[in-house]
Amino acid sequence: MLRVLIADDQDLFRAGFGLILGAQPDMEVVGEAADGEEAIAAARRLRPDVVLMDVLMPGMNGIEATREICATTAAKVLVLTMFDLDEYVYDAVRAGASGFLLKDIRRDELAHAVRTVASGEALLAPAATRRLLEDLVRRPVHGVAPRLAARLDALTERERETLRLVAHGLSNAEIAAALVVTEHTVKTHVSRMLTKLDLRDRVQAVVLAYESGLVVAGESDSGDRIRE
Repeated sequence: MLRVLIADDQDLFRAGFGLILGAQPDMEVVGEAADGEEAIAAARRLRPDVVLMDVLMPGMNGIEATREICATTAAKVLVLTMFDLDEYVYDAVRAGASGFLLKDIRRDELAHAVRTVASGEALLAPAATRRLLEDLVRRPVHGVAPRLAARLDALTERERETLRLVAHGLSNAEIAAALVVTEHTVKTHVSRMLTKLDLRDRVQAVVLAYESGLVVAGESDSGDRIRE
């Protein structure tokens, strides 16, 4: 049973998301929070698997709360946002968020996204958010690439290739087909790659891949564009 905490300053959103997720046979909404400080306290007390986190809340915002929750608990954070909040989304991902959703998401997509984040396959978000992530990481971060590129030296060639394919949005099954290996082998490569790079999940791996220059926005994986 997946334990979910909902953090949003609007009662209607908390109630709506709670009804949708609470109706899922494999999910339990264990608590709610109306601001960042409440979210942190609830995450520490209730130990949810996933925190559904609004970005703009009174007092401590969702970005600061995400940073604290990711640093002090094992919970995965799924950020809620709108298209006009791109900078907030990028900051949240850098703070440790495992993914993000648009607030007009369909109920079936919401439940799927929570399961996705909980399983560690955070990159497999709805197509619109994948395009948003690619747009965010195409922005240059001056002075960062050489330092990040040096971290890649710890990876084997196969792990580096796995990271490149992860950054292109491929699932484990698609990576297995591309590398002609089993999905179990891919999971092993992904796990070792995340451990060596000291990353929480695939979203952080994607950001590092772009910022380090391993992957360039707009390039294809073996001639194909990013899967949508």
